[in-house]
Amino acid sequence: MVDVFSPAKRSSIMSRVRGRGNLATELVVVGLLRKHRIRGWRRNTSIFGKPDFVFPKERLAVFVDGCFWHCCPKHKSQPVANRLFWRTKLAKNRARDIRVTRTLRKMGWTVLRIWQHECRTSNLPDLAAKLRAAVQKASAP
Repeated sequence: MVDVFSPAKRSSIMSRVRGRGNLATELVVVGLLRKHRIRGWRRNTSIFGKPDFVFPKERLAVFVDGCFWHCCPKHKSQPVANRLFWRTKLAKNRARDIRVTRTLRKMGWTVLRIWQHECRTSNLPDLAAKLRAAVQKASAP
């Protein structure tokens, strides 16, 4: 299918789209944190890289990454149409994730990345254990 807009116009339109993260998976994590009484987390904080959840006291940043957008090794796929664009776009996303993780670690933060597929109902017990362990490890001296 041919785009009805010029590349410049399409870029202008897309630049106005503001992502809010993957709300469905983030809400699963919120529910999980509440259910398992994992306390001390905040959302929408102004920390480099915009983590989805932050445990300020423990200096733990948690990102919930979508399998497609962040190139999950288990589920990554490349669209057939406009292959070069998507390969470049997804590579930039992955490079940004690596840069954000490294920068936060240099700033003294622990970084935990959760894949979208880990938020499935069948994986929730393992995810709860993973979150609890990350918080405990980050809070240890």
